[in-house]
Amino acid sequence: MSDPKGQRWRRWLILPPILLGAAVLVWMARSQEAPETAARDERARTVRVLEATEIALRPKAVGYGPVEPARVWDAVAQVAGRVVSMHPQLHDGEILKAGTELLRIDPADYELALAEARAQLAELAVEESNAETSLAIEERGLRLAEEELQRLRTLSERGTASQSDVDQAERTALNLRTAVQNLRNRLTLIPAQREVLQSKVERAELDLERTRINAPFDLRVANLAIEADQYVGIGQTLFEGDSVDRVEIQAQVPMASLRRLFVERGPVDLDPTRLTAELPRRLGLAATVRLDLGDHIAEWQAEFVRFDDAIDPETRTMGVVVAVDQPFEQVIPGQRPPLSKGMFVQVELHADSQRPMIVVPRSAVRDGMVFVVDADQRLERRPVEIAFAQDDVAAIDAGLEPGEQVVLSDLIPAVSGMRLRPERDAQAAERLAERDASAAPAKAR
Repeated sequence: MSDPKGQRWRRWLILPPILLGAAVLVWMARSQEAPETAARDERARTVRVLEATEIALRPKAVGYGPVEPARVWDAVAQVAGRVVSMHPQLHDGEILKAGTELLRIDPADYELALAEARAQLAELAVEESNAETSLAIEERGLRLAEEELQRLRTLSERGTASQSDVDQAERTALNLRTAVQNLRNRLTLIPAQREVLQSKVERAELDLERTRINAPFDLRVANLAIEADQYVGIGQTLFEGDSVDRVEIQAQVPMASLRRLFVERGPVDLDPTRLTAELPRRLGLAATVRLDLGDHIAEWQAEFVRFDDAIDPETRTMGVVVAVDQPFEQVIPGQRPPLSKGMFVQVELHADSQRPMIVVPRSAVRDGMVFVVDADQRLERRPVEIAFAQDDVAAIDAGLEPGEQVVLSDLIPAVSGMRLRPERDAQAAERLAERDASAAPAKAR
């Protein structure tokens, strides 16, 4: 049987090691020096910045549309007949000078009609001459008959002439008077008949002239629909002629883009009947037409012509018509082709700048705010008002002052008050300087 007192004595043997460990820990804690407090070091983020500068930004609007000739002439047959001759270059795409005879319709029937009308007119002239001669004779005969009638009446009163002689002389005078009146009436109608026959001659001459179809202006042939020896009827369209001295482009421009041209303009007192003439002068409107040739962009200076009469309800765009004069004279082989019908081109409208405005890259505006480096080199979130956005820039109407540093870099996270190390973005500054209309000479319009 075990000894209970011996077991209790062995339990106390664990205390000396515990006490010894505690003593070692106390000694180690007292022998170590207190930790030094490290000074707080705030890290600065390097960012690209741009100094806010006022520039004269020319507002612009861009649209797209097809090229069309300014004038299109439909060659319509005004007389009927067989086509007896055609110009050897009367083919689609050929360019012919103004006044060139393009086509002739058989004139035989119309030459006969003209000869007949002239003959009738000559016959009327002979008839008029004969009537005038006859009238002179009849008038002389009437005078003699009236004298004879007066003589017989005198003799009858004296009893030396019978009443039957007087009656016979009176009948003769009446007949002559009737003949004279008929001739006078005939001569009175001749001028009207002459006018009718003269109109007939002129109509025959006009029909004969219409057998020849000449180019009314320098034109390019399109949609040729007839051949030689073919019979054509009155009103039949033979071909079309597109003018080559001027082309027009009706570009569809978004309404939001057109708004830029009128920003800061204020109320404008314009006569609606003179809108087309006055608007380019008031706004300084000019246009540039561009054609993408793949590895090259061809450009033409254009003239604003007019706005379309309606807004497209589906695209919410408005038609703007611009024109380019003498497109064939502006051809540069390999660089600028002639503006031809059907080409799809870009039209850029630009207006004069009204006042200098602070312009920043569009990417620098985030939810209506820009990041600015304050005087302590810390981040400040600044709300701004945007007058309009154009391409990759935004014109600031309020919220920024010239000289302030605008952050261009993307900061994630962007914490107000964080320390920044700004570095000027020279390329961004140069790109903005190129947009300053006041610094660069205006292009020839």
